[in-house]
Amino acid sequence: WRAAHAFPLNTFQMYLRGTTRQVDERGLVAQRIKRLPAIDLKLRLIPTLRLTQMQDIGGCRAVVRSVQAVDALCKLYEETQFKHKLIHTDNYITTPRDSGYRGVHLVYRYYSDKNSDYNGLKVEMQLRTRLQHAWATAVETVSTFKRQSLKSGLGDQQWLRFFALMGSVLARRERRPFVPGTPENKVELIEELKSYVNDLGVIHHLTGYRLLLDKMPALRSLSYFLLELNPQEGRLSITPYSKREAEAASRQYLVTERQARLELSDERDAVLVSVDSMKALRAAYPNYFADTRRFVEEVRRALDS
Repeated sequence: WRAAHAFPLNTFQMYLRGTTRQVDERGLVAQRIKRLPAIDLKLRLIPTLRLTQMQDIGGCRAVVRSVQAVDALCKLYEETQFKHKLIHTDNYITTPRDSGYRGVHLVYRYYSDKNSDYNGLKVEMQLRTRLQHAWATAVETVSTFKRQSLKSGLGDQQWLRFFALMGSVLARRERRPFVPGTPENKVELIEELKSYVNDLGVIHHLTGYRLLLDKMPALRSLSYFLLELNPQEGRLSITPYSKREAEAASRQYLVTERQARLELSDERDAVLVSVDSMKALRAAYPNYFADTRRFVEEVRRALDS
């Protein structure tokens, strides 16, 4: 069921890549098939949710320079005469989540009169600014190393509060609505942020995460990358696949996840992603490289303001 989403996902990713270039030539586009632990967690958190109702098993993402670029991208999709059906739009920039997450989600139902096998499958597109991407990257990184699901609002309440505050700091930078429940007064916001940065040792933790990247063999015409992360050992392994090896990549992805479950390991993590270069891979998924430099810069900038 999960692997079936690869075909429609690639269709949406290719179109997203073209539209993104219209609003930001340096915009970043990537796609991924949802991880089994993430699917399992979502089904547990929402008992009434069925697997066939999940909208983000196949997901692609565009990261652009500004909120204005996100708005322009949304407008392009509004004006697009798609055969695919837009199910709904979630604008978490105008209405941020309590966690501090911000971005725009467009959920489509795939349709093709030439290839009906995949009709009805859902694909979610996430549109973010670089600042919003830096925030999400930091949340994923801390979640991985702390073994918590901060992204889902679960885990250490201090870290959750810190990220909500930083969400508002970045929203203020972008002149957009603050995260609910956080101070709208700048002085109060920064003062509370400072207390959490100091108590948690935020900068120390984020700059202390380092990974040893295993050697990757050279391969032309790259399309898919299987990332295997072992945070306890501080090691990241990357296996590249060409477009022709898409099915093999999907099978190995499943094997890797099953192996982690057989070993009862909640530390190892794996994800199958698609980008057009190694450089784009690091930029699109910096959390797998434990790269939080941009976010740390924003924390320091806030503390100095």
